[in-house]
Amino acid sequence: MKVSPIAIDKKQAGVFMLKVQGLFGPHIYKGKDGIIEFTRKAGCVQYDPVDVCGKNHELVYLSRIPDFSRKKLHEAMYEDRQLIDIFDKNMSIAPVDDWPMLDYFRRYFNDRGPHKEKIDEISGELLNYIKENGPVCSSDIENREKVDWFWAPSSLARAALDTLYYRGDLIIHERKNTRKYYDLTERHLGENLISEAAKDRNPENVLKWQTLRRIKSVGLLWNRSSDAFLGMPGFKASERNKAFEELLEEKKVLEIKVDGLDRSMYCWSGYEDTLNELLNKNEVSKRTERTEFIAPLDNMFWDRRLINEIFDFEYKWEIYTPKAKRKYGYYVLPILHGKKFIGRIEIKKDKKKNKLFMENIWFEKKSYETKGAMNSIDKRLDRHTVFYFG
Repeated sequence: MKVSPIAIDKKQAGVFMLKVQGLFGPHIYKGKDGIIEFTRKAGCVQYDPVDVCGKNHELVYLSRIPDFSRKKLHEAMYEDRQLIDIFDKNMSIAPVDDWPMLDYFRRYFNDRGPHKEKIDEISGELLNYIKENGPVCSSDIENREKVDWFWAPSSLARAALDTLYYRGDLIIHERKNTRKYYDLTERHLGENLISEAAKDRNPENVLKWQTLRRIKSVGLLWNRSSDAFLGMPGFKASERNKAFEELLEEKKVLEIKVDGLDRSMYCWSGYEDTLNELLNKNEVSKRTERTEFIAPLDNMFWDRRLINEIFDFEYKWEIYTPKAKRKYGYYVLPILHGKKFIGRIEIKKDKKKNKLFMENIWFEKKSYETKGAMNSIDKRLDRHTVFYFG
């Protein structure tokens, strides 16, 4: 029997997304445990190396975890091994338990990849070196032959380390600034995870698992082409339709009809209590006008068309836009105040004074530019500075 869609308005849809993201009301995630808990719920947090006022993944965590620090993340990833660097939606941080299912990149690079023959010739020797000497970075390896690599020419040593990481033979032991140190996977993940990863899986089931994961990560998602589905090879319209249909039949997702949108939205059924909580109230509580700066590649913003539809907020990350064509700036963050996106901020750093400062701010409406909002933005910038400079 088909269940009727749940009807909500855009205001309810927006608050629902913010609540399941941990961005509305009191902070629900704290400390290292909060980092791990949020990542498990989100599935993955996208990594980007650009650091203007914090890297993308750091900004994602900071907007949800008031006491977030790089040290706590390092412990969760490289000491406790609860989280792992992995290709998911591009380069990401994901729960280590998801490593077996996220094997498409490993399978691809075991069969092909740039300079495969050259890398195969030295891979055995390289793995033995790491086995005997422990974690290495590319500068520790003598082979300096230059090859074309994904972003720029690189040494064959670095290309080989990257490839062995892509294949799953190595994992990132730790990062020191932008430098990656690699070690044998078997030293850190254990036999159970490795043997689980070796199992053959039905590709359709993997795509369905990934689809649910991405719906859960964004909060609300529609069945249409979306950047939220990046990193899911073979996920064409027919596969997407089938995945959504089966997830609905299995009651793993709920169908939502948002007033004013021409197509259904879907949420993870585990969020049903949050949805009912909103539906049973006539007005959303205004007890907390929390202010956060949102990362450019934040999970919630994986589908910016959806954000524009629900919040009436249009956002483009202009980092790749030529300077003359930018509307705002190189690295500009949306400002969330309460349940609205009230503007965007450009933050710069003063290393001599160990301080972050507001280079520019743009409000969506003049009415949003209030004394209360500015005080909240200043306090949020102070917290950002404490995180960034420690």
